[in-house]
Amino acid sequence: MAEEEGKKRIKSLIQAMKKERGYLPQEWEYAAEKDVDFMNAYNNFYDLGLKAGKVLPIKTRELIVIALLAYRGKEEGVYHHIKRAIKHGATKQEIFEALETSAIPGGAPTFGTGLQALMRIEEDEKKG
Repeated sequence: MAEEEGKKRIKSLIQAMKKERGYLPQEWEYAAEKDVDFMNAYNNFYDLGLKAGKVLPIKTRELIVIALLAYRGKEEGVYHHIKRAIKHGATKQEIFEALETSAIPGGAPTFGTGLQALMRIEEDEKKG
């Protein structure tokens, strides 16, 4: 019975994480299966940082995340967070300007990583 309850908790957490993010990396699913309590705590931390705050809306928080992930060279993460930013009201022009801003402290590689992800979004939109 306890094993079945544990599997339900894992499945529920994975579904909730996918719903909120619009995607979920395989490694997060793996981690949830290995330690659901840790991933539940991580998910709560994620929610505190990336859901609407007292002042900053989700869109703005996502623009910050996009810039930081671009700086770190994480094009796949940038891609997914651009999708989430758009879902929460960001325009592609706002995203582009956030990437322009990130180029000042982060340099050309940061800008390039962000542009690669934004171009992927536009390619996806053309495909339908």
